[in-house]
Amino acid sequence: MEEKGLIYVFTGNGKGKTTAAVGQAVRFAGQGFKVLMVQFIKQIVSGEVAPLKKLGVEIYPMGLGYVGILSDQKEKETHVHEEEFDLLVLDEVNNSVHLGLLEVGEVVDFLKNRPQELSVILTGRDAPAQFKEMADLVSEVKDVKHPYEKGISAKKGSEF
Repeated sequence: MEEKGLIYVFTGNGKGKTTAAVGQAVRFAGQGFKVLMVQFIKQIVSGEVAPLKKLGVEIYPMGLGYVGILSDQKEKETHVHEEEFDLLVLDEVNNSVHLGLLEVGEVVDFLKNRPQELSVILTGRDAPAQFKEMADLVSEVKDVKHPYEKGISAKKGSEF
């Protein structure tokens, strides 16, 4: 019998939500599990993309803030059911819902109807209460101090 997949939520205003998800993806890949990462919103290719691909992680930076994986049944089946991934990372999906690019119910329905063994990570600020309630693990990253406060812009290798 396969183990039940878990739902993880990494949220909050601090830096490190995607980094936590990437670390979890590395752990899954390191144990021989198949990982799919969909990056919502992000417009640039972040530094994690190439190394994750080398580990065998399928990764799709969407850039325009939306991908049909949750609403398009054919797309969902292609990425989840047929490929039989063990971990699905929905990076910045919380932000996508908060901005109205995706509906909370759409994501909740996907989570309820996912294959039982599929683990899912939801990242981004402003995680909806429904995601937190469904999750097996919720981590909130708190912003205590950030270089932006000193006028330091995003750095290659640190923020992307």
